[in-house]
Amino acid sequence: MARWQRILDEVPEFAATVQQVFDAHLHKTLATLRRDGAPRISAIEATFLDGELLLGMMPGSLKARDVLRDPRLALHSATVDETLAVGDAKISGRGLVFDNRETLLKLTHGSEELADGAHQFRVDIDEVVLTHVEGNDLVIESWHEGRGLERVSRR
Repeated sequence: MARWQRILDEVPEFAATVQQVFDAHLHKTLATLRRDGAPRISAIEATFLDGELLLGMMPGSLKARDVLRDPRLALHSATVDETLAVGDAKISGRGLVFDNRETLLKLTHGSEELADGAHQFRVDIDEVVLTHVEGNDLVIESWHEGRGLERVSRR
């Protein structure tokens, strides 16, 4: 498992593009696992801050309960360009409780009220995927723990 900083260090251009795709829109899609193992899709905001990928969740939310029970998750950027010229991005890994009041206040723009009781998770990353179109090819670039960056083109 890797922190976001490791990916920034190993493949800076790839990481910068992935972060740009995620940061282009406020809301992302989070996949978690329900108690019975079924998938749950939720909207979420994600923040890249100080070499970490952070997720903040309201106290008692279903997605927070899911991650507290089973930390496996996947995060998908908004896909707004049907041509995929810039692409869309996905990150999978595990959400680990990240108890840092200073960072939580940054995420809530200094709001003590929002910070109180909120769940904050740091994502330990297994895989990062960027899918985009180059000419007539669909290009899939992926970074995996232990394998590094790979690139596949399909026509």
